[in-house]
Amino acid sequence: MYVVNANGACIPGIGIGTWKLQGRICARIVEQALEIGYRHIDTAQSYENESEVGEGLHASGVKREEVFLTTKVNSIYFASGDLERSAEESLVRLRQPYVDLLLLHRPNPSIPLAETLGALAHAKRRGLTRHIGVSNFNVGLVEEAVKICPEPLVCNQVEYHPYLDQPNLKVACNQAGLAIVAYSPIAMGKINNDETLEQIGRLYRKTPAQISLRWLVQQGAVVIPRTSRPERLSENINILDFQLTVAEMDRIYQLGSPEGRIHLGSFV
Repeated sequence: MYVVNANGACIPGIGIGTWKLQGRICARIVEQALEIGYRHIDTAQSYENESEVGEGLHASGVKREEVFLTTKVNSIYFASGDLERSAEESLVRLRQPYVDLLLLHRPNPSIPLAETLGALAHAKRRGLTRHIGVSNFNVGLVEEAVKICPEPLVCNQVEYHPYLDQPNLKVACNQAGLAIVAYSPIAMGKINNDETLEQIGRLYRKTPAQISLRWLVQQGAVVIPRTSRPERLSENINILDFQLTVAEMDRIYQLGSPEGRIHLGSFV
């Protein structure tokens, strides 16, 4: 299994995202993902599916200590007392005593960052989570957060795929020892008909999605593709048996631009 180490965390590098997955479909996808070898599950309070994620985790029969479970605190709960209460409620919905990673879902400028990070660090000290991190933080916020957080941050979860350049953010995260966790790593399916990715994929008998995920993995990123189709689960995890050349990596880099964002909820 490909893993990414960051400030004391050992994060399975290929996970399953659950954004927009609901009900029985969500529970079943989580269960099937774990059965075929995934060990990283990503959810969030705002996805309103933590209960289903917990159901899928229990149904899989996989030991809890073998699974890296991430959830995110909704930004409306960033005040000190609110954050810990909301984290406790997430654990009830997930039917878990702790999560492996608790993230701030997106910046909330109306609440002082120092207050929020203090509460996040306290949640870690209480054992509600093993690790803490941020999501959708830009370069300035990453640098500020690392400086003032009482506990080490381990990642910044952001939109990242071949169509979106993130060089400055990658540098900032690398300098701080933070992992980049790439959501929408296949650009919400927009890469499926990309000519460049198709050409490279034919050389390895891989799909454009697999090429996109491999490109991210070779940069050291964690990827959390989301799918509602069970047959895609095996495809998305089957990216470790080949390696892109430097020239192929460069061709894919050239697809990106600073305006390549496709996710409306993304801020960086």
